[in-house]
Amino acid sequence: MSRTVRWGVLATGGIAATFTAALQGLPDAEVVAVASRTDASARAFADRFSIPRAYGSWAELVADEEVDVVYVATPHSAHYEATALALKAGKHVLCEKAFTLNAGQAAELVELARERGLFLMEAMWTYCNPLVRRMTELVREGAIGEIRTVQADFGFAGDFGADHRLRDPALGGGALLDLGVYPVAFAQLLLGEPDRIQADALLSPEGVDLNTGMLLSWASGANALLSCSIVGHHATAASVVGTAGRMDFPHGFFHPDHFLLTRAGAEPERIESGPGPQGLSGMQFEAAEVMRALRAGETESPLVPLEGSLAVMRTLDAVRDRVGVRYPADDLFPAQVR
Repeated sequence: MSRTVRWGVLATGGIAATFTAALQGLPDAEVVAVASRTDASARAFADRFSIPRAYGSWAELVADEEVDVVYVATPHSAHYEATALALKAGKHVLCEKAFTLNAGQAAELVELARERGLFLMEAMWTYCNPLVRRMTELVREGAIGEIRTVQADFGFAGDFGADHRLRDPALGGGALLDLGVYPVAFAQLLLGEPDRIQADALLSPEGVDLNTGMLLSWASGANALLSCSIVGHHATAASVVGTAGRMDFPHGFFHPDHFLLTRAGAEPERIESGPGPQGLSGMQFEAAEVMRALRAGETESPLVPLEGSLAVMRTLDAVRDRVGVRYPADDLFPAQVR
């Protein structure tokens, strides 16, 4: 693949706009096409970002021979359909998180990508963040000893009426897939897939989770206390506690600009990211990882491995099982509950 990687953006919502702006801040990325379900939406997005081609259907985008990789930015209820369409058309894919509605859908996409020899990655930008990568390096180096507890939360309160997508089970509504995926992925980055899962939640009249608490446990004795909410403003903070110290992310743990490392018997040390491109969201790091992997001929990223994404989806399935949240998609693609 040439140095310049040509992107097609599938969907035109807020996350698509943020990612497109990040791509346009990278010298070796080119956004060549965008697609929506309507011509008007695609054209407006293309005009906004000076994208040469706009399509009123997903099929036209994935058929574009000048598109190297498709970024799927739909709500997660459409991730399976959009990603499968792109893979079947021979396109590499970066798909937003949560990867799919359940682990059954995710497993099918992974199998399809591997059968076709195509690159597939969940857009877990947290894993590509330089400070999060530095955190994992410090853990491997033994900076805080053996991990014993991880704490992480993500929540905000909004005026989400009964007709909002976050209240609709058919659209994968609730706090867990929109927000809870971050604390779960953060914990599993450090500790892997848990051995035991407990959870409880406040459910909406429609049957989606509004406020969820999770306790994940490992045979090592480590545990993770996690929460997510769409009815309460959380600090989006995280802490990693080990036998010889701790690391604290006071806010925005999923895309941090600093964290505090406190080794046993020492004063806290502030770990900061270095200077980077101005005006970018942080999504440039995951975009750069996709492009690096494509140029190297890799079909998955070592930073965001497919097995890790599948493991997170299995945990989310188990949490939904514990709290009693079920999506219509579970009838076609059975959730993988442990």
